Amino acid sequence: MGLRIVQVDAFTNRPFSGNPAAVCILEAPRPAAWMQAVAREMNLSETAFLHPEPSGYRLRWFTPEAEIALCGHATLASAHVLWEEGHSRSPMLEFHTLSGLLTAVRAGNWIEMNFPVEPVMPVEFSPALLEAIGVKPVFTGKTPVRFLAELESADAVRRLRPNLSLLAQVAPGRLIVTARSDDPRYDFISRYFAPGIGIPEDPVTGSAHCALPVYWAPKLGKKEFMAYQASARGGELRVTLADNRVFIQGQAVTVMRAELVD
Repeated sequence: MGLRIVQVDAFTNRPFSGNPAAVCILEAPRPAAWMQAVAREMNLSETAFLHPEPSGYRLRWFTPEAEIALCGHATLASAHVLWEEGHSRSPMLEFHTLSGLLTAVRAGNWIEMNFPVEPVMPVEFSPALLEAIGVKPVFTGKTPVRFLAELESADAVRRLRPNLSLLAQVAPGRLIVTARSDDPRYDFISRYFAPGIGIPEDPVTGSAHCALPVYWAPKLGKKEFMAYQASARGGELRVTLADNRVFIQGQAVTVMRAELVD
């Protein structure tokens, strides 16, 4: 009998929007090479693999090209599958990951995840990176794993067409662009490009929202945000900044269940 694999659209309550992730729940660990091959076959921005541990679950995330240290939407998708398919009845899920212990709890129809803060430091972008972006940012910065740029308007974020080939050549090849929202429902909007790890544009990126509230909190004078990621699929996130942690809420919906021939 094959392994069950579930595809979930995360950070949305509507099928075929948000960010799709595949979730594979294993009985025991599998080799990293096997997980990478499955992720390449699924060809989604991330595939999540979980197996039970004495306390919670071991959780690993793979893009089609590499294992990554943190992924928000595939964590949200994993929690959704564990609860929806009856793998767990615990009110709090614990995930042991490359980024340490992460937790998820239900918050009404939403799921709240507890993630580490990603600090943002101002830096001057190289000429190659500015050429890749194609517009002049009003702020340029960097986190430990990606670049961040504020653009002059929400419309500039929506209209941006970066040179992804050039961006991929500027390590780490990952870029958040953001601006104040022009929609009163949201505090800020963003988009995320990560060709350096095989993701031209990520539809909705939970981990990017470990950095975005750090940047926007002093500018907006608040620590609770409603955020929108303005990709073609789009997605909503509730985000709260608390000391060195970020609480990220999202919704999720299952769109496909299949059997992976093993």
